Amino acid sequence: MPPDSNCLDADSNENSDKTTLNQTSISREKPSPCVMGPLKMKDAHDGTGSDREFIDTLLSFERKPKLGVGVKEEFDCFKVVKEEGHDRVLCGPVKRKVENDNLNCGIKIEKREFEGCVDLGSMSLEPENIARIMPGRIMTVRFFPRNDINIVAAGNKLGNVAFWNVDSEGEKGDGIFLYRPHTGPISGILFQQSCLSKIFTSCYDGYLRLMDAEKEVFDLVHSCDDAIFSLSQHPNDVKSLYFGEGRGGLSVWDDRTGSVSSQWTLHEDRINTIDFNPQNPNIMATSSSDATVCLWDLRKVDAGKPKSLKIVNHERAVHSAYFSPSGSSLASTSFDDTVGILSGVNFEDASRVHHCNQTGRWISSFRATWGWDDSFVYVGNMKRGVDIISPAQRRVIRTLQSPHMTAIPCRFHAHPFRVGMLAGATGGGQVYIWTSS
Repeated sequence: MPPDSNCLDADSNENSDKTTLNQTSISREKPSPCVMGPLKMKDAHDGTGSDREFIDTLLSFERKPKLGVGVKEEFDCFKVVKEEGHDRVLCGPVKRKVENDNLNCGIKIEKREFEGCVDLGSMSLEPENIARIMPGRIMTVRFFPRNDINIVAAGNKLGNVAFWNVDSEGEKGDGIFLYRPHTGPISGILFQQSCLSKIFTSCYDGYLRLMDAEKEVFDLVHSCDDAIFSLSQHPNDVKSLYFGEGRGGLSVWDDRTGSVSSQWTLHEDRINTIDFNPQNPNIMATSSSDATVCLWDLRKVDAGKPKSLKIVNHERAVHSAYFSPSGSSLASTSFDDTVGILSGVNFEDASRVHHCNQTGRWISSFRATWGWDDSFVYVGNMKRGVDIISPAQRRVIRTLQSPHMTAIPCRFHAHPFRVGMLAGATGGGQVYIWTSS
């Protein structure tokens, strides 16, 4: 029997071309102790031991300066060195070409040319970097954005949020802390950029919660009648959350007023991902189960009749669309068995890479994710591997495989501070972390 099959149902299955918005179909196997108000972390805690160690770790972030520089900010330090006869990509100083290009609407985007900053041949999976951190199918996985500690956060189909301190020595347990602040599938996890002890979560149950380690609560910051399918944050506005709700709606929640400041209907079906261009955050990309990817200029989105800058059509539902680290490309993943790549001055150059994306009902849909520069896109495959796609070559150039990989990885996140560290999550609650020597 497939993993956790008794907890899955057809109505809330994301691997379909049309969305059935049926709140009663969402699993409520264990009701939350408190639904509409603040939920104490001790009441949401699903583990057997104490979570005091984890809370203290989160609070320690506020007593330490933020360490390290994000990989995206270190592009000037990377260079490709190709050894004759070897398929190796190594780190070193880089030469960068930067041009100011204009979209048709007058938006300036920096066009950057980068080559790989990771040695693909050295990426490996060690047994100590594997753990089953939660029950059920994982929907989202994220690294904590710090260089001095290695913690993974993940959310599953059942409303659980888990945190795994990978560097834990095991003296006080396995370093895994499990909570259940929601009653349905987790659609997003965001770290408050100015305070990492505060973490936002969104869910199909229609709730946005803020985990506040200082108060030791999961605060309810917003609730809506429809399911929340995606969550993102504008990089230049830490006080606002962007989330996709219901059938094609996108809302902006403002922390300063504690309410929704803007609402638009951007698609005909659910919005699966929301992403902002790192070079020009006014440009937003949305992917939808209506089989389209849309680019928007936030300064010109009319409330009555929103008009996109560009629409890219797929044959079936699009499960993700993410900008590359430089912002000059966009990768989309569709149920039509393609990974789409958009590039060019105005994202006018479109190409498709064939990739089997038929995951079925037991596994979360594949979502191709960029690594640490614009060279490679990482996506799971049905043979328990990680396919690495080169947008330049328009093909899969390598597959990460390991005898330790016993399940199909479907959701990924590249560590923002550690080049070569890639987390993959599965339908059975496992997390695999690939590292580069």
